[in-house]
Amino acid sequence: MKILHFMLAAVMLSFQAFAQVENLKQYNAAGSDQAFYEEFLNFYSDQPGKTRLDIFVQVPYTHIQFVKTDEGFSGSYSVTVSIFDEEKEKLIVEKSWVEKINAKEFDQTTSKNNFNLSLRSIVLDPGKYLMRSAMEDMDSKKSVVKEELITVKSLPDEFSLSDIMLIAKQTVINGNNKIVPNVSKNVALQKEEQGIQFFFEIQSRTPKQISIEYSLIEGEEEAIIKDAVNKNIDSGKSQVFHTFSNVQLGMGSYLIKAKVVDDSGNIIASTEKPFISRWVGMPSTIRDIDKAVDEMIYIASGGEVDEIKDSKTKEEKLQHFLEFWKKKDPTPQTEDNPVFEEYYRRVEYANKNFSHYVEGWRTDRGMVFIILGSPNNVDRHPFEYDSKPYEVWEYYELNKYFVFVDETGFGDYRLSTPLYGDFYRYR
Repeated sequence: MKILHFMLAAVMLSFQAFAQVENLKQYNAAGSDQAFYEEFLNFYSDQPGKTRLDIFVQVPYTHIQFVKTDEGFSGSYSVTVSIFDEEKEKLIVEKSWVEKINAKEFDQTTSKNNFNLSLRSIVLDPGKYLMRSAMEDMDSKKSVVKEELITVKSLPDEFSLSDIMLIAKQTVINGNNKIVPNVSKNVALQKEEQGIQFFFEIQSRTPKQISIEYSLIEGEEEAIIKDAVNKNIDSGKSQVFHTFSNVQLGMGSYLIKAKVVDDSGNIIASTEKPFISRWVGMPSTIRDIDKAVDEMIYIASGGEVDEIKDSKTKEEKLQHFLEFWKKKDPTPQTEDNPVFEEYYRRVEYANKNFSHYVEGWRTDRGMVFIILGSPNNVDRHPFEYDSKPYEVWEYYELNKYFVFVDETGFGDYRLSTPLYGDFYRYR
């Protein structure tokens, strides 16, 4: 299937657990694309007391290894979705399948605009579950595993709303709506005239005339768009499509809310969908431009940071921000900026692994990691009898090591010797 791919997102970084002396596992710096995207959506099930969970798995062609054939190029991968109870003590159900893809031209196999989309459905009892999704390329044997805790909602027969599905593409064939979901939940590349399109289902035991109120919310602020429609629905399932038209979104996180209200304005049922607006070339880990500017201290001078912060408008600030990173781009002839991507991958990793009383990028370990990258070796001493807990990070190529000491005993590791000179610059 060849359809537009809407999101460049950061590959999750992973720190290998280490005991006394272990190597630090290199995080994936191969690119900003995720190996695959997944979406779990709740829909009403005809089985009493249960909910249908639709599982969408989207794999970009760029993460599939294609082999030359007589007809062109072929690739394949396997997907395994395992559903555990919330405590991960019991496997509830597991689904596995193989996807095969054929492409006539080599350019199709390397295009970021192409991906394969698959759908499987599972009927479950309402509750919380841990989802483990694994994708393995059949030729290279490279695999990626993701885990996510989800909630399967209770959707009663009397009246209920399904989850909202963002729409990437919609066509009408023989009077029926055919929709391609936006699994990545990034709307940045959708055409402005297309608006923000979405879909959900209403389950009602009896026919009703209802009022639906829609809100589009930016971050945690007030709604930037509000719509309201009256609708007659039949008994059973009713499909609802809505579009926020003429929307101009900046970069950031957004939320769609849909609620059904009675004549008195009381909420009968509601559903919501978070999504993001992320532009091409912008690392997907960046969700707040102001925070991203603060995090530049290890690569930008104070004057460069102040120039961006002193911008009079959000648009001007973004322009100055992007101009700074464009100057750092070693491959200006391409869409990708590896320095831009790598820097904020390191920031994201530091925030996830070294946050303590402050965010990880502000800690000493986060600082060293962002500036110098992953160490070649980590010597950890968390339970020494005659000393405070400490870690030694070794960088073989630099012929340097750095000692971090936990003076308080609460995981607040401080660098024993400060960075200075050229070492206090991102490399």
